Amino acid sequence: MFNYDWFHGTPFEQQQEEARRRCVLNRFPEQVPGVAESAEIIGFRKELQLRTLIYLRDGFSYEVKQIAQVGSKSHLVFECEPVDDQYKVGAFVVTVPFEEIVRVEVFAVHPSEKPDDLPQITGFRHPSDQPEPKHAEPKPPRHGR
Repeated sequence: MFNYDWFHGTPFEQQQEEARRRCVLNRFPEQVPGVAESAEIIGFRKELQLRTLIYLRDGFSYEVKQIAQVGSKSHLVFECEPVDDQYKVGAFVVTVPFEEIVRVEVFAVHPSEKPDDLPQITGFRHPSDQPEPKHAEPKPPRHGR
């Protein structure tokens, strides 16, 4: 279960560092953990970009741009990385109860290796993108008594 301490304490930082570490090891498989890193590896690590995706119970997902430092400990408050152009001006701040968060993904990538096809963020679905509601088929009339 996610809570305030998970995001503002060491677990979130550990997940971010683990993503960085694994990205470095994928790029430099000969690197032995615990051994001093070369200047090339240190430079690569410094240039890594992190994306944090939060998935909610209702199927929506958001990319965290920056976690907000607010007084509430019952909700996660963060600035969201907008997907749609109309939200790319100003700042879009989202408040989510911790119990609605079902998964957190941290994606570490070097800018030179960034894929063209990035994960779909659904927190900004356009109404035309929503699935059509399914209507129940009418039940056949009942006969006799």
